[in-house]
Amino acid sequence: MQKRCARNRKRSKRRAIYCPHHGCYLDSVSQKYSLYTESAGTLQSRGICRLSALLLVATHTAVPLVGEWLEAFWCPECQESTWYYVRQGSDRTHEIQSAPRELWMQATGVINATGNPSVGEFTRRQARARSGVRDFGMVR
Repeated sequence: MQKRCARNRKRSKRRAIYCPHHGCYLDSVSQKYSLYTESAGTLQSRGICRLSALLLVATHTAVPLVGEWLEAFWCPECQESTWYYVRQGSDRTHEIQSAPRELWMQATGVINATGNPSVGEFTRRQARARSGVRDFGMVR
């Protein structure tokens, strides 16, 4: 006979994501950055037929990839946080691998590390300056 608290537990279980090197449980230390694709070939490799993939790419410029994202996890054995590419499988299983650099170009909500190419050097320098009057010192 089960305890009453075990029978009535309605809360979801923790995600079973383990370190690929040590096998210990990983704690999430960031938000999920969901991924998208702009090519029909990527959709075909994920099991969508060719015609449907072409139609999706033609009607939507960016198609979200369901069950795939980038997320940072803390490993207590390594004592460091690492970014992983996570794929959610069936029955609450997750596959993780180190996030390749190419996937960051497909993530939503990520700031480009090199900056916006249409912004000039003066504007970029002023945005980073503590006081915005450094380059205007000679103007009175």
